[in-house]
Amino acid sequence: MRAGDTIVALSSGALPSGVAVIRLSGPQSRVIVDTLLPDGLVARRLVLVDIRLGGEVLDRGLIAWMPGPHSFTGEDCLELQVHGSPATVRAILRDITRFNETRLAEAGEFTRRAFENGKLDLTEVEGLGDLLAAETEGQRRQALARAAGGLSRQLDGWRERLLDARAEIEARLDFSDEGDVEAALPESLQLDLQQLRQEFLAAAQSVTGGRIVREGFRVALAGRPNAGKSSLLNALARSEEAIVTDEPGTTRDLKEVPLDLNGQLVILIDMAGLRDTDSKAEAEGVRRARTAIETADLVIWLQPADDPAPDNMIPAGALTITTKGDLPGAASNAISTLTGQGVAALLRTIAGRAADGLRGAEAPLVSRERDRLALEAAADAVSRALSELQDEELAAEGLRQASQALERLLGRMDAESVLDRLFLAFCIGK
Repeated sequence: MRAGDTIVALSSGALPSGVAVIRLSGPQSRVIVDTLLPDGLVARRLVLVDIRLGGEVLDRGLIAWMPGPHSFTGEDCLELQVHGSPATVRAILRDITRFNETRLAEAGEFTRRAFENGKLDLTEVEGLGDLLAAETEGQRRQALARAAGGLSRQLDGWRERLLDARAEIEARLDFSDEGDVEAALPESLQLDLQQLRQEFLAAAQSVTGGRIVREGFRVALAGRPNAGKSSLLNALARSEEAIVTDEPGTTRDLKEVPLDLNGQLVILIDMAGLRDTDSKAEAEGVRRARTAIETADLVIWLQPADDPAPDNMIPAGALTITTKGDLPGAASNAISTLTGQGVAALLRTIAGRAADGLRGAEAPLVSRERDRLALEAAADAVSRALSELQDEELAAEGLRQASQALERLLGRMDAESVLDRLFLAFCIGK
């Protein structure tokens, strides 16, 4: 990415479409505005114009001029709303890139410029990326809260409290000979720092709830071969997602199917049946199945009605259900994918477990492993400061390190590797 260039991209998605939005950011945006409207254009107002960038009229559409710094990127920006014809968009992009130092944007370059120009911090950028990818109502709410600065405001509040505590301590270092600075630290300072530490730890622990919203509540359908896992997956998903046969060991790999249950993303995982086997392929499937069981938020163990014997392979904490409820002699509460008996009730149970996983968590704000690590680092630093309150220099250093942990979370220091990985995940034109 070259700073100083003017970048342009189609920002409205696949063509053809009813309307195509072409976005520009950089100093040549004003030159292009003057080319389209020599008499000038009022900022932040849509105007209908002929799109002529040198030769013939390419289209007739709306343009909006947003001079920096009051724009998404903080630079001069221009947006063109034209007809969503592939030929039209190609012609406009071709003529725009003929202007000096104007080029097609790279993935995430508009958002990266917004970050570098102080329009967004890193948590807001992450929220924006999550918002673009949101598929459920829960994900939309969480992403919007983060993109709108919900976590940023909370972090800024914590930083202000850390700065107040540091100022109190450092006053005794710098002005110890002044009469208006008391020698002893106020009792309230220790209580404030203890409260801060507890808030950091509570927020770090809530990352599980946030992760469930953002990535989905993972449900592993486990059992021995031919327990009905693939059939149940198809019944829950109401589609033929998995191959079903009466041959044991049909499923060798993990099959993940997303469901939207009451606005919450749930990931159903079909897997190989657990057993000892001489087949290398099936053994690898069993290994992957065990790994998926260990990382699942809920394990549903399927026990066939024709094999009711206790099974010592059932993972701890698993929800055990009886399958093949259509067989003679099956219990009344057994599930049958053939008749649909019990399937709706199981879906409600899964939805309830997913809701329980979010209860009490700050899901809209804290949702990433990076969040957890930064908050735990801040809590550890405050703990060190509390243990060193008799030594003002060490206590102040501990609080400075806590502030730095929050600064890293916001992307204000040591963020380059995080930025490179994050912005590459954005689409072109965003």
